[in-house]
This record gives sequence, structure tokens and C-alpha cells, in this order.
Amino acid sequence: MKASEIIVGLDIGTTKIACIVGRRNEFGKVEILGHGKSESFGVKRGIVANIEETVSSISKAVDEAAAKSRVDIQYVNVGIAGQHIKSLQHRGSLIRESNEKEINQLEIEKLINDMYKLNMHAGEEIIDVIPQEFIIDGDQGIRKPIGMNGNKLEANFHVIIGQTAAAKNIMKCIKRAGLDMVDMILEPIASAEAVLSEEEKEAGVVLVDIGGGTTDVAIFHDRIIRHTAVIPFGGDVITEDIREGCTIIKRHAEEVKIKFGSALASENRDDEVVSIPGIRGRQPKEISFRNLASIIQARMEEIIEHVYYEIKNSGLERKLIAGIVLTGGGAQLKHVDQLAQFITGMDVRIGYPNEHLANTTPDELASPMYATGIGLVIEGMNRRLHEEEVDKMKGGNDSKETAPGKETKKPAKSRPSYLDIIKGMFDRELLE
Repeated sequence: MKASEIIVGLDIGTTKIACIVGRRNEFGKVEILGHGKSESFGVKRGIVANIEETVSSISKAVDEAAAKSRVDIQYVNVGIAGQHIKSLQHRGSLIRESNEKEINQLEIEKLINDMYKLNMHAGEEIIDVIPQEFIIDGDQGIRKPIGMNGNKLEANFHVIIGQTAAAKNIMKCIKRAGLDMVDMILEPIASAEAVLSEEEKEAGVVLVDIGGGTTDVAIFHDRIIRHTAVIPFGGDVITEDIREGCTIIKRHAEEVKIKFGSALASENRDDEVVSIPGIRGRQPKEISFRNLASIIQARMEEIIEHVYYEIKNSGLERKLIAGIVLTGGGAQLKHVDQLAQFITGMDVRIGYPNEHLANTTPDELASPMYATGIGLVIEGMNRRLHEEEVDKMKGGNDSKETAPGKETKKPAKSRPSYLDIIKGMFDRELLE
């Protein structure tokens, strides 16, 4: 197996911006060539709130990743999240010209392209269309219809919708940072690629990515994505609760949360305390670990209750054998898995993004907080491979292996994506 082209993932989060540079090695594992991280100041709950600050943070993270990987970074795969994201199920159909010819990839592409023509509300666009299962002449449950025969080809699709304005602001930040966007990928789908196994997806599993501004949910069953949701709460809300509850500044609240925080008050004692320095010569404050955990537990229970509502809303609660996988920065809180298990009654584990990584990966990147960034690299590789296969079917040129230190070229798109629509709007604004 040849090494793949270099792919860059850019995770624009509420608390951090992470840039990951990687490629698939000859053994099929993802080799991380370099990474960069910067503090995120201009993003609130997954949505850009300050363009200049976001551009500055993006540039810092990208420059650090470029220096470490020795790659000239130009094209990036960017994650999108935020409260504006929603999803729906839709069925599409195609009457074939001849039932004697085998179904091919181009017919599936046509079926997917038709989904992008669905009418949306004003200010909304389709981000992604994911085939769930195919139906040929009424026979359901077909995963790979290529090579089969039939008159009518149908498919159930998971359609993900987002606000045009939110994506335009992300695009503006990327352009001002001197970069170009290859694809815009829903963050829970990216995180799932990094931390879930195919076995878990088949058994039925809930991926919960607890970020700084949002908690992303993706539910899989029979290796098919069945439900996605974005909950507008994350680690930042917990920090704010600690700040108010303990009357300390935000920086100290974040530090005590990371170092001493726990999601279960019963696991802590009253006589264990942390001392917070006073401001400008004032007396230091002592906070008990139990009080700190009580504040965290109250908010974390609310987040998990929202997740549990989404699980029940999907109609798959009894079919999710693999339970829940928690990832993201919020999954690093002590006892959070025990709390989630207590509330939902489901098996819970912490998801680390080392499922598909090569042994040479730095230990720092094995943290759940990098799940989305690494997932964006993996999903970018998968999409690049898919585009190459479609190009070959259309008679395009075979792609060549990229030399070390040279980033992948921008692939030609085989379908009208959300990104193309946003780019069209963005380019028109520049001309006006």
C-alpha cells in the first residue's frame, strides 16, 4: 500500500484552534507529521463571533503546524459545529435507463446530487448528504448496490443542514488567514472517525464530543449514521458556573476545573481543599473539592440529560449495544464516564483518538481534546480517496503520490457541496 497524500485538518473550537498535518502510511495507519495549537478568542459556542481574533488564532496554529511538519500548508479541511446545525432523514429515487446494466458509482453520485436540490428555509443550506442504505426494486437494507441490477434505485439519506451566515464567517476567516478550504466537515462525524471502531458502529454506539462551547452527538447503528445533534453547552459553561459559584476569576476557574475538577461530588471529601490566590493582596480563597465537584456535577448532569434526550429521540435507545463513547476536552473530567453511566444506564467509555494512528504519534495527541482535529484528517483522506475513484470512473487522470514536504493539491469536487455554494456567495461579495 502506497503512502497517501498529505491532508490538513483545522479544528476551529471555542477554547482552542488545532491544526493537524497527516498522511496515511504504507500500513494504512495515519502518520501525524506535525501539529499546532493556539488559544481561541473569537469563537463562541462553535460560531465565529470575532473575525480578526479568529484569523489571528488560526494563523498561529497553522504556522506552528507548518514549522513542525515542514509542509507548506495551503489547503485545509475545516470542522463545523454550532447550535444552528440540524439534521433530517430523506429518501431519494432514480429510475434507471436499463435494468440489464449494472449499477455504478456515477448513478449513486447522481442520487446524492439530487438531495442537494432540496428546498431549505431562507438562510439555510445543506452541509452534507450521507447515504444510509439503498433500496433496489423494493428490496431494502442494501449497503453496497454497485454491480447489482434493477429498474429503480432508491436510498435513505441523512441530510445535515446549517446556517449560511455561520459558514460564510468561517470561510472569511480561512481566506484572511491565507488558506483555502477543501471541505467543510461536521465535527461529530470527524470525531467519530478518530475514536470509534467499525465493530462499535455496527453494534450501535453514541459518540458524544464534549467541547468548550458545544457538545456534539452522533449515533451509529449497523455501521450507518442514524442521528446527529449539537447541544449548545460545553466545558465553558462549567467554567462559568465555577467562576460564579466560587466568586473567582475565569482563569482560576478553568485551572481548578482541569486540575481538581470531578463530575461526581460523592467521590470527593470536604476536608480536601484548594487555595486560590487573592486579587491585589486580598486573602486567598479556599474551595473544597466536594463543593467544586457539586458545581461541575450539576451542569454535567444537564449536558448528559440533553444527550440522553437525543438518544431517545433517535428511537434507537434499546439497540445501542456498544453504549456511549465520550470524547473531547470535557471527557477528561474525572468520573464523567461514571456519571454518564448512572444517568443513562448505558455502558460508557472514554474515546481516545489513537484507533487509527501510527506508533510514531506524539503522546500529547492521544488526548480526547484532539479527537476532532485528527478526525478531520482521517475524514479528509476518506473523501479524497472517494473523489479519486469517481474521477477514474469519469475518465480523469490518476492522482500521483505527493512528495514529502509538499501538501496535497485541491481535489476536484464530484458533487455540489455546501462549501461550493458558500464560496460562490463569498466570491460574489468580493466582486461587488
